[in-house]
Amino acid sequence: MQYDFTSRVNRRGVGAMKWDEMLRENPSIPSDVIPLSVADMEFVNPPEVKRALHEFIDAGPLGYTRPTDRFYSSVIDWQVRRHGWVPQRDWIVTTPGVVPAVFNAVRELTNPGDGVIIQTPVYYPFELAVASGKRTLIENPLKVVDGRYEMDFEDLARKAALPEAKLLILCSPHNPVGRVWTVAELRKLIDICMANDVLILSDEIHNDLIMPGNSHVTLGSIASDEELRSMVICTAPSKTFNLAGVQCSVIFIPDDVLRSRFKAGFESLKLSNLNAFAYIACEAAYDRCEAWLSQLIDVVWTNFSVLVDWASRSHPELVVYELQGTYLAWVDFGAWGITPVELKDFMRNEALLWLDEGEMFGKAGRCFERFNLACPTTVLEDSLTRLDAAAAKRGF
Repeated sequence: MQYDFTSRVNRRGVGAMKWDEMLRENPSIPSDVIPLSVADMEFVNPPEVKRALHEFIDAGPLGYTRPTDRFYSSVIDWQVRRHGWVPQRDWIVTTPGVVPAVFNAVRELTNPGDGVIIQTPVYYPFELAVASGKRTLIENPLKVVDGRYEMDFEDLARKAALPEAKLLILCSPHNPVGRVWTVAELRKLIDICMANDVLILSDEIHNDLIMPGNSHVTLGSIASDEELRSMVICTAPSKTFNLAGVQCSVIFIPDDVLRSRFKAGFESLKLSNLNAFAYIACEAAYDRCEAWLSQLIDVVWTNFSVLVDWASRSHPELVVYELQGTYLAWVDFGAWGITPVELKDFMRNEALLWLDEGEMFGKAGRCFERFNLACPTTVLEDSLTRLDAAAAKRGF
């Protein structure tokens, strides 16, 4: 079956976050401008998911709903089939999103004042979770070696040995830099954390969005039983199948004590169950949509090639970092010699481009832009044409 990855979806007036932000800033923006910021897709959802939701609505009342045996089987089978490990049903905790799971883990698995390690530049809610929980932020910045981001293990070993260090939040694959970590890299990280009694929370929400020539390695597949007891592994169908709005995440917590503490945080807010649509959408996506995902990855990879070709042809001074995973391209505009504020103003008011500014991911992201490539190729091409025209007027 050939799926639709070319139609332009009009998301004005339906509450789409990134569209609303763009239209608030510029209500008169032309109708063909589509934002490439917040990480959801500008594609029609998989028809198998929509069909399953229609069937569910037609079948009966939308009452209080719990996960079924089928839901658990779908989740576990997906991990076995796609990621080569066999999680246990008892390990699973459902949450309305990975971000709430991260905030909850910081709050429930550490104490006020404890240190939480993050690897910057990184998804900004990690830092927000640390600040919100009144924990101590410990940065282990990534380093660029031969044009590729790598973990700084010497620095990590020093930071993990600090007496206050209790938790590391891993982004795997890494958002925004696009790295897919190797077995060797993950093994080093695990060894350092285990030697220092540092828990690992692995945000693997982008684990299915892997570009050709790369393979995602879930921590669950390489950790020993003892090491798994110090891990929380966060997954979701939301990025993979554009289902963020149904609010379904699947968190694997092998250790009974950690899992009880984690669950207690949500139960204290009476957030133990998901909405009725979440379970159905997740089941349908995992059971019926692998072909859709395969075609999606082809489109994202094509779009990345378009971006790379544009930069090499029109602006070789820009650095487009290799995309190994996620559908988010990380581009350094530092060679243009303008401040982050000026760059944002240029993008939005001159190029009519709504991107995610790199500085939101930490100071190492100054003068970077994150491009969302989960859009029809023509949308990206039009965006780059506008960028070309605006840059020419400025002499960039």
